[in-house]
Amino acid sequence: MKRINIKYLAVSLVLVLALTLSAGCSLLPDIETSPSATTPSTLSPPSTPTPINPGYTLPPPSGNSIELPSIAEVVAKVKPSVVAINTEITGYDIFNQPLTQQGAGSGWILDKSGIIVTNNHVVQDAESITVTLDDGRTFTVDTSKVATDALADLAVLKIDATNLPALTLGDSTVLRVGDWVVAIGNALGEGISATDGIVSRKGATITVDTGQTLRDLIQTNAAINPGNSGGPLVNLAGEVVGITSAKLSAVGVEGMGYAISIHEASPIIQGLIQKGYIVRPWLGVVLSTVNQWLVLTEDLAVDKGVFITFVAPDSPAEKAGLKEGDVITSFDGKEVNTADDLLQILHTSQIGQKVEIIYWQGKIKSSTSATLAESPPPS
Repeated sequence: MKRINIKYLAVSLVLVLALTLSAGCSLLPDIETSPSATTPSTLSPPSTPTPINPGYTLPPPSGNSIELPSIAEVVAKVKPSVVAINTEITGYDIFNQPLTQQGAGSGWILDKSGIIVTNNHVVQDAESITVTLDDGRTFTVDTSKVATDALADLAVLKIDATNLPALTLGDSTVLRVGDWVVAIGNALGEGISATDGIVSRKGATITVDTGQTLRDLIQTNAAINPGNSGGPLVNLAGEVVGITSAKLSAVGVEGMGYAISIHEASPIIQGLIQKGYIVRPWLGVVLSTVNQWLVLTEDLAVDKGVFITFVAPDSPAEKAGLKEGDVITSFDGKEVNTADDLLQILHTSQIGQKVEIIYWQGKIKSSTSATLAESPPPS
């Protein structure tokens, strides 16, 4: 520690004060005085506010109170039809050693014969699936008979039970922003619970972690947590208007959960029950959106479009002359910049429809046509 010499400090202060006084300087700031300076005697008095309406009085309370909806009655009606789904999947650790991973999700009873609806990502790749009913009974599902559709993130499974309490489907097209909804499911794998909220937005589109785009979603501020996936989103009549599917999780983001609208889900569910898979127009390619990495590594002639990474044998794409490494820039007369652009056009087309395709093969721009076929069963 530095030591301060008090003696020298005192002498220095005396010298500074002496020099300051002899120079006629002040340690205080100068205050300018002039005839124009404002004095308290010349200050203007504060102005008096002008009344807006001197005779105005507040209207009396209306006395009308709106009774809040009874969420308890909705939950009591729906909860017996909501199931907990538990899965086991074999994964691998950093040493490539197998390990069993457990998952939890939700589902709901569509038909009293044991048909249950959930999300594809709840049961995808599961080696074992068990369903627990609200009354405590547990059933093992034959995984070979689970029908799934990854594109719509929907799945249907069957348990060996009868006389189950099935839910009623509602009409999601008549929902309004602000309507009350209730999400019921196996949140955090801790059993069936309920949260309520409102419809925050309709027709929402989001891209989930896998890069998949989900459309015609119902956005709600009802709390949605891991394990809720596949559970029903119901209106105050206890009717299913959506299937809980995703939640945005980010710093500063709250109250943004999403459900697949029942209007969008119904034909998919019916197709899965009737056929076991969904039939769509099929081109027979695996696609990737062109980015700067592909432009550099593949020496592409264009920096926008859809890169073909795989062409199925004997597919419409192969018959049209398309090959791996080609870049599609226009499909059926519409410009495509992303893989999702092309898939959207493809899924709104018809089986047997002939489509024009503009593409780049190396540095050569070409065009061809393909006749869309029926999508084959999943392998």
